[in-house]
Amino acid sequence: MSSLTEQTEAKKNVTILGAVVNVVLSALKIGIGWIGQSHALMADGFHSLSDLLSDGLVYYAAHHANQKADDKHPYGHARYETLATAILGILLIAVAGAIIWDAGMRIVDDKTISYGWLIIAAASISVLSKEVLYHLTLRVAKKTKSNLLKANAWHHRSDAISSLIVLFGVGMEMAGFKYFDSIAAALVGLMVAKIGFELMLGAANELVDSGLSADKVAQIKSVILSVAGVRELHFLRTRKMGAAALVDVHILVEPKISVSEGHLISETVRLALVDSIEDLGEVMVHIDPEDDELSSPSIDLPLRDELLIQLKGVWATLEEANDVKHVNLHYLDGKVIVEIELPVSLLGKAADPKDISTRFQQATVKLPAVEQVKVVFS
Repeated sequence: MSSLTEQTEAKKNVTILGAVVNVVLSALKIGIGWIGQSHALMADGFHSLSDLLSDGLVYYAAHHANQKADDKHPYGHARYETLATAILGILLIAVAGAIIWDAGMRIVDDKTISYGWLIIAAASISVLSKEVLYHLTLRVAKKTKSNLLKANAWHHRSDAISSLIVLFGVGMEMAGFKYFDSIAAALVGLMVAKIGFELMLGAANELVDSGLSADKVAQIKSVILSVAGVRELHFLRTRKMGAAALVDVHILVEPKISVSEGHLISETVRLALVDSIEDLGEVMVHIDPEDDELSSPSIDLPLRDELLIQLKGVWATLEEANDVKHVNLHYLDGKVIVEIELPVSLLGKAADPKDISTRFQQATVKLPAVEQVKVVFS
């Protein structure tokens, strides 16, 4: 699916369809279960009723998760979907507990069912309709890359499985056997609980900003290092936000290149990652002239404004100080390399360029922060 609006509408539409089916199935199964004295079918009906809660949760998250970023949510609203996925995982665990509890209750409940074939018909309709809903919802979940919708799809399937257990249990009871449905119900309950735990754990990892898989991180590193001008990288951090991934990285470049060239390299890295890595959202690239992973040796050096004042002080006796066109400062290894740009017109006054350079160098290195001086005429 192309646009975000289309994805949101697809999520809402399949969720509304599921809600309508759940309302009909709940009424059908609870009503027929009560008429036929089938505790299993009535419990299954309440299971379908619980699906309405998850449908409402999914619809709410689908509406809010794809809203644009704002002042309160500068990274967007994708975490709405993550939170809803965690809640839905908990709901599936609760449903699993109910299935297992119901299985235990069937063992001690000796009530005889009636209208067996009617119960089987209702359960069969539930199995078919919920399995269709499972496949429809899962298809949209894959297209929109929505873990929440995937969780809701499995919730539909858990209802189909629950109805299948009713079919099996009622069928075995009509044939004169007991307890087989309870054992099967308990096993299915454990399976649904496993799904719920996996969904809840995945959402919890995302909420606490767990990084991407090792394979995905290795792929990201490979793309970054393939960009011309990138010498090395460090401080690579990744995290998930809904269907998208966020990346922060520091890249090491040639220390004396211009700011504009460094910016171009960083933009090239960002675009390369967006084009090469699937489902990548925000990418933040920081430019480093030297490796500051363990320490920042230049952090205590004076900034440009302060250093220029100091430079003017040591240049006070130099006749050409007022002719300085520009000063480039390179902060490397805890020291400053100063590049002084003078007008070439000074050379037309029969001045010795070597003498000018020497005087500027001798005066400038008096500053403790300065390690090297370079004078150019342009």
